[in-house]
Amino acid sequence: MTDTLTVRPAGPGDAADICALLNAVDVIEIGRPETDLGSVEADLHHPRVHLATDSWLAFRGGRPVAYALVRADSGPGRVEGDHSVLPGHTGAAVRLLELMEVRARRMAGADRDAVLHIRLNAEPTLHPGVLARRGYRTVRRHQVMTRRLDRAADPVPRPPAGLTLRHCGTDEADRRRAHALVEETFAAHFGHVERAYGPWLDHLDARELDWSLVWIAALPALGDVAVLLTRDDRTGMAWINHLGVREDVRGRGIGGFLLRHAFAAYARRGRNTIGLGVDTGNETGALELYEAHGMRLHYADDTWELRLHPQG
Repeated sequence: MTDTLTVRPAGPGDAADICALLNAVDVIEIGRPETDLGSVEADLHHPRVHLATDSWLAFRGGRPVAYALVRADSGPGRVEGDHSVLPGHTGAAVRLLELMEVRARRMAGADRDAVLHIRLNAEPTLHPGVLARRGYRTVRRHQVMTRRLDRAADPVPRPPAGLTLRHCGTDEADRRRAHALVEETFAAHFGHVERAYGPWLDHLDARELDWSLVWIAALPALGDVAVLLTRDDRTGMAWINHLGVREDVRGRGIGGFLLRHAFAAYARRGRNTIGLGVDTGNETGALELYEAHGMRLHYADDTWELRLHPQG
């Protein structure tokens, strides 16, 4: 068997091999495997990803050593990319970067401000100098934070005065309210993409979402003021996708209450860990809120940006 580098598009049948590759990278970068097969399958079945043109697997000696995928569902002028490589395979990493960039430029068309974003661990298996030499720069740091859960230590919290909480369940109207609240409360966040309801469901891979674990908070006379969107389909931990509070009611303890509600709900489901992601440049005080409630850094990653049509 030769050691020649070969590259081909990924396919749905590659999900297990891709998951194993990503978990091997996880162990090096994070210290433990954290990629679920379901999340890989969701990427490979994403309705806006055409695997024949938007994905790549690199092999040496028949062994997968690198994987990449691009998608253009983040609004005009922005292409999102995934890129993972095992140490010692810089040639494979560069080849996939080349292919991603060519495809991203075609996706972006003539938009002179178009960018490609790739999010990598803060201490990645790919040497950052490889990206820097290709014109990438870091534009944001993102933290994954986790907290241990315990049924006795995480009781059901008392809500702020007047606040009521309901879960979405099977109510289509409440699901649409959750979407509207996410759009409103995250509109100013770095990287947020405004999506209509249908594309938002696709982005969430809502087929796997338990809507009883999505809650909406309301106040008298003010109506729905906050949303807590969580999911329990990860192997390693429960996950908070979105915790958003309307700007006009911030500072009333609603965010902290929703966070404690999630702790209690998942402790009662038997989970021992919960996690979430936070932009360290977030100006709403989210990082401080999570730290105040016992959440701690699990790992950090950086968003690398490449201008697809450099302007001299």
